[in-house]
Amino acid sequence: MQLDIIQSIGEGRDTLGLLPTGGGKSLTFQVPALAQPGICLVVTPLIALMKDQVEHLNRKGIKAYAIHSGLNYGEIERAFDNCIFGDYKFMYLSPERLSTRLFLEKLPHLKVSLLAIDEAHCISQWGYDFRPSYLRIAEVREHLPGVPVLALTATATPEVVTDIQAQLKFPKPNVFQKSFERRNLAYVVRRSEDKEQQLLKILDAVPGSAVVYVRNRKKTKEYAEKIQGHGIRADFFHAGLPQKVKDARQAAWMSGDCRVIVSTNAFGMGIDKANVRMVVHMDSPNSLEAYFQEAGRAGRDEKRAYAVLLWSPNDKTQLTRSIATTFPEVDVIRRVYDALGNFFQLAVGFGEHQVLDFNIGRFCAAFGFNVLTLVSSLKILQRAGYLYFTEMADIPSTVIMLMNDYELYKFQVANARLDPFLKVLLRSYTGLFTDYASIDEDLLAKRLNVSRDEVYQAFLLLSRLKVLHYNPQRRTPLITYLQHRFEPRHLKFPPEVYKDRMEQYETRVESVIDYADSVHICRSRLLLRYFGQQASDNCGHCDVCLERKKTLLSDEEFEKIEAAIQKALLQSPKSPDDLAGSLSFPSDKAWKVLRWLEEADVIVENGEGMLEWLAKT
Repeated sequence: MQLDIIQSIGEGRDTLGLLPTGGGKSLTFQVPALAQPGICLVVTPLIALMKDQVEHLNRKGIKAYAIHSGLNYGEIERAFDNCIFGDYKFMYLSPERLSTRLFLEKLPHLKVSLLAIDEAHCISQWGYDFRPSYLRIAEVREHLPGVPVLALTATATPEVVTDIQAQLKFPKPNVFQKSFERRNLAYVVRRSEDKEQQLLKILDAVPGSAVVYVRNRKKTKEYAEKIQGHGIRADFFHAGLPQKVKDARQAAWMSGDCRVIVSTNAFGMGIDKANVRMVVHMDSPNSLEAYFQEAGRAGRDEKRAYAVLLWSPNDKTQLTRSIATTFPEVDVIRRVYDALGNFFQLAVGFGEHQVLDFNIGRFCAAFGFNVLTLVSSLKILQRAGYLYFTEMADIPSTVIMLMNDYELYKFQVANARLDPFLKVLLRSYTGLFTDYASIDEDLLAKRLNVSRDEVYQAFLLLSRLKVLHYNPQRRTPLITYLQHRFEPRHLKFPPEVYKDRMEQYETRVESVIDYADSVHICRSRLLLRYFGQQASDNCGHCDVCLERKKTLLSDEEFEKIEAAIQKALLQSPKSPDDLAGSLSFPSDKAWKVLRWLEEADVIVENGEGMLEWLAKT
C-alpha cells in the first residue's frame, strides 16, 4: 500500500491512507516530500513521536523541526524563520499550533509541498479520540491552494473514513486501505480471577519479547516486580518517568536485554520492534480501536504472535463505571475551568495562547478535585476548544548566545570563573549564535568534572548577565489556553462535544464487553466486522476457533449447522430432540454443534425445557 499512496500524492491527489500499526505510515509522506522542492508540514498530536522522527531524520542528514507547546515563543519564532530561509524538509506541528497568530503570519512564507496529517481519526467527531484543534486543518488548507493532503490513521470505522475526507474537504473520495486482518496474530480472551498467576503461566508458555498493558502507573511497577520474581527479565514504563529512564528502558527492551515491558498505554507509539511475540492486556481498554492498535504491536515480523486479553466480571463493572468518570456532570466541568483560572491567577478576558506549567497535585489539593475527574474535565474542555492539556511534557534545556563573538571574548577574559562553562558549551554544541540548542547538563558536568548543579547555577548566572538565554529542563503537565478566560456560565458544550460523545463512548464500551464476552464468533472476524470488513474467514487460531475445532467439524459444516439452528430457534423455542430431528444434517454432527452452543451460552434451556437462541449475531 505504501507505493500506491506515494504515487497518489505524487499525482497531487488528496489521499487517505489506512495502514495498520507498524504499516510504515511515516514513509508515505517522507518519500514524496524528499522527492520534490519545498517543506512538508506534518500535523501530529504525539510530542514524543514528533521528537523521535525529527531526531531520526536529522541523523540521516535531513533537516527537520518539531514545534510543540514545550517550546517558548522565541524558540518557535526562530524555528519558523529557519524553515522559511533554510533548506528544511519537514516541520512537525502539534494541531494546536495551527490556530496561533504566529503560525498564520509565517504560513504564507513557507514553501509547502505537502500537508501530512497523522492520527487523522482525531478530526472526526465519530472517532474515538476526537480533537477539535484538528478541525483547523481545513482552514489552513485555504492558505495552501494546490497543496495535496495526506491523511493517515491505523484505526477507523467506515463512518470515520467518510467523515475524515469530508472534514478535510477532499474534492473526491480517495482511500487506500490495507486489510485490518492479521493472519499471524492469534486473539485470545482468558477468563481469570487471578490475573497475576495467569500472566505468569502465559509468559512461561510463550517465549520471546512481550508487552503487558495495565491501566495505572502503580500497577506497572507491581507487575514488573512479580515477573522479575518469577525469573523473567522485566521492567516497567509510564509517562511519569524521567525521559532518560524511559529511553534506557525502551532501549533495553528493543535490544532484548529486557524481555517484558509492563506499561500504561504511554508505551508503543512509534516504536518499531518486529519480533514482539505477545501483547497482554491485564485491563481492558475503553474501545476496540485502542485494543486493536495496542494488540497490533505483536507479530509485525509476520510470524505467529498472540494478543491476550485477561477478563473477569470486575472488568465489565469497571468499564461501565468509566462512563460516569469519563463524562463528569457539566457543572463539575465548569467548576474545574473556574478553578483553573483562579489557580493561574488569570483575569476573565485574558490568557489566550498562554502556555502554563500545571502542578496537578497542588491544584487538586487546593480545590478538592480528584485526579480522574480533573483529567476527564480537561479533556472535555479541550474538545470544546477552550484549552489544551499536555499530560506530561519532557522539555529539554535549551541555550542561545546573546553576545556576539567579540563581546563574548571580552566577557570571558574578564570572568575567569565562568570561562570554562562557556568554553565547554561552545565546544559541545554548534549553531548557538543563530538558534536555540538542546543541551545536556549532565554531559557538560562530566566534561568539566563538576556537579550538574554547578553547571545549572553557572548558566542561570550567565542568563541573568545576558551573555546567553537559558531555559532549564522542565518535566511538567502543561495547560495552553486556546481562548481567553470566560465566565464559567458562558462555557458551551454542544452535543458533539458532550452528549453525542458520551453516547458514542457508551457504544464503544459495549463493543468491548461484547468482544470479551462472546465465545461463539471468531475473535478476528468480530474485530474485522467492527472496522467494516464484513467478508472474512475464521482465523482458525483464536480461542473461539480452537474450541470449535474440538468438534472435529470443518468451519463450513459447523457454520451451516449453526445457521440452521439459529433460524429454527428464532422462529420459536424447541425441545433439543425436536430441534436435532428437524435439521437436515447427520444427527451426530447436529448434536455436537448443539452441545457446543449450549456450553458457550449461545442457546439456553428455558423453564419448560425448550431451547432458545440468546446470542447476539
